[in-house]
Amino acid sequence: MAMIFTRKSLKLLNYRLKCLSLSCPGGRRRIQSSSNGEAPSVEVNFSNGRNMTFSSGRLARFANGTAVCQMGDTAVMVTAVAKSKPNPGQGFMPLVVDYRLKNAASGRIPMNFMRRELGPSEKEILSARLIDRSLRPLFHKDYRTETQLVCNMLAMDAVHSPDVLAINAASVALSLSDIPWNGPIGAVRVGLCDGEVLINPTRRELQTSQLDLVVSATKQNLVVMLEGKGNVVLQQDLLKAIKQGTREAQFIIHEIERLQKAYGRQKREVEVAAEVDPELGKAVRSMCEMRLREIFQDSTHDKISRDNAVNEVRSNVIDKVWSSFPDTEPSLIAEQFNQTCRTIFRELIFERGLRCDGRDYDQLRNISCQVDMYKPLHGSALFQRGQTQVFCTVSLDSQESAMKLDSLTALESGGLKAKNFMLHYEFPPYATGEVGRIGPVGRRELGHGALAERSLLPTLPNEYPFTVRLTSEVLESNGSSSMASVCGGSLALMDAGVPVSAPAAGVAIGLVTKFENDDTKHLQDYRILTDILGIEDYMGDMDMKVAGTRKGFTAIQADLKVPGIPLKVVMESLQKATDAKSKILDIMSEAIREPRKYPKDSWPVSETLTVEPQQRAQLIGPSGLHMKRIYLETGTSLTAVDETHFSIFAPSQAAMDEAKELIEGYMVKERVPDLEFGGIYTAKITELRDTGVMVILYPSMPPALLHNSQLDQRKIAHPSALNLEVGQEIQVKYFGRDPVSGFMRLSRKVLQGPALGIPRSLNKSAEETGT
Repeated sequence: MAMIFTRKSLKLLNYRLKCLSLSCPGGRRRIQSSSNGEAPSVEVNFSNGRNMTFSSGRLARFANGTAVCQMGDTAVMVTAVAKSKPNPGQGFMPLVVDYRLKNAASGRIPMNFMRRELGPSEKEILSARLIDRSLRPLFHKDYRTETQLVCNMLAMDAVHSPDVLAINAASVALSLSDIPWNGPIGAVRVGLCDGEVLINPTRRELQTSQLDLVVSATKQNLVVMLEGKGNVVLQQDLLKAIKQGTREAQFIIHEIERLQKAYGRQKREVEVAAEVDPELGKAVRSMCEMRLREIFQDSTHDKISRDNAVNEVRSNVIDKVWSSFPDTEPSLIAEQFNQTCRTIFRELIFERGLRCDGRDYDQLRNISCQVDMYKPLHGSALFQRGQTQVFCTVSLDSQESAMKLDSLTALESGGLKAKNFMLHYEFPPYATGEVGRIGPVGRRELGHGALAERSLLPTLPNEYPFTVRLTSEVLESNGSSSMASVCGGSLALMDAGVPVSAPAAGVAIGLVTKFENDDTKHLQDYRILTDILGIEDYMGDMDMKVAGTRKGFTAIQADLKVPGIPLKVVMESLQKATDAKSKILDIMSEAIREPRKYPKDSWPVSETLTVEPQQRAQLIGPSGLHMKRIYLETGTSLTAVDETHFSIFAPSQAAMDEAKELIEGYMVKERVPDLEFGGIYTAKITELRDTGVMVILYPSMPPALLHNSQLDQRKIAHPSALNLEVGQEIQVKYFGRDPVSGFMRLSRKVLQGPALGIPRSLNKSAEETGT
């Protein structure tokens, strides 16, 4: 019997054959799809046995690309949408990444007034920057279409962090979409526990891990982005973690490529800018090359004079070339000049072996340090490195001043509910000689501040009685202001007497490369630059910021402008950073070597006060009146630690002494005698109650209850049955305090003999009749 195939059946057959042909080597894994063929999924198996799942095609199908990444019970959906055409005159690639942690994804309700998600938090902004920096280097240099990535939390458990899942889901969404992108990439989180590398560790494992590193890599083991913090990690351990993370990312890349080959849409054509007239390019280069070379070889130039000289050449070249090519737009000439300027700057680095300020590749700029700038400050430092100047101040306050974290941020931070160390980074416009509006903290300031905070946090003590706020104000900026904040911040902490384990320093490492056709795996040549300037960051290919102590690393952040670099270059850059870090620490030690031992007059003080449970009300006062009065008169705050201890914070020793006088006035009117367990004392009755009598053993004692059951051997319903009166003195025996309530345990009946039976007369009129 002949078989008749319809177009629909043939299409279904071809689809099934394609699924079979795309099975993994050995037939262990294959692309799976739902019954309607619209939701393909793949599973990534890491070397430690953990799995990550990608799926697409079922949700948000109006987007150019959609992907869901799931690990454990945490699932993140990322959508990629791009406009159909670039905006006219767009000179850059407008990539927007929106990353939001949703309370509904973890079964919570926001605790703000509106009970809904408001503006993005600091954690969400930092995660969005993490995703952006992982993806941006792989976009085509001529791609100018506005693109948006939205990371939507579908579900969140308390085990796996969603930020790394969002990076991988974004990689899948862009790979399956028609948006021109030279991916895919893979991202993994790497931990380190007892020298063993952990891949995608859980939150519980991260709490005991020495390292929390995110590695984004593309195929052929090329590193695209690094972001991490560590508890003074040794260099060899960090290198091992980066290598392992890059290898594990290849499993993700392999599965995404298989998914893209089966279901990926055809990429759009990139609208390449019209080719520039070769004569125009020659004219621009011939007119500016000599002058630019002279400017970039003149080491007497500083940031401002060099920029002014280049701008003067730019204006002159545009005017003269435009007169020779009147039909050309001035913006096109300016763009050609910028490309020529960048080319000449990079050529000189390879040709001369020197940089534009006369330094060799490994040389640091001149560094000067100063501490204890102003007496009212708890700690202060001024750090100058070349033309980068940072003023750092430390403020110490009570533990009540710690920053309270919302529930989702606390969940992401491993259960941390409050931060008692904060670093706030400020970058005003005058730091670069510009005019600008000073407003809310920008995304860049948040990112730089968070990096410096991660760098210094491992050096702080685990238990410290104060909340520490470190402010870093950038007064001048010509490269690496965040790493200058680490150096200045460490000096300020030591000046404030904070017992840091060791001083920390940071340095920025740059890179200039030569390669062809985006093949960065086989670099023709490269130069690694230590302590880069702002122009070297702008003209170069990498900005790797490395911070740590003399012993090891505490933070690392690597941003690239090329589509990945080999591991060999990463290793060499880390070695250069280690050498530079040691030199910087030597210079810093000349200003201050260790935390200040002797106290300043401006330093706050903190003590612990022990209060008996029955005296708490006496200390607090009615409606907290006594504590409020102490704060208003002396500035000293009292915080209850537990039932018997209060933490006292005073802004100075004088304020602490004054507060102690007030406390003694409230608490100590007469020295409390030590009562002996089992001792017999004379008690004075102060009040009669239905349940017993209130007595005192000494004048300043709060009245204690002597219950009816302990008044007499006989059972009585009211103290009046024993003819007891207010002011009467009785003998009682002391049995200590109740371990739960803290009240005294007193007894009168144990001092009496056994109860004697009292005969009761049944003849009510016996006394009346005399019989």
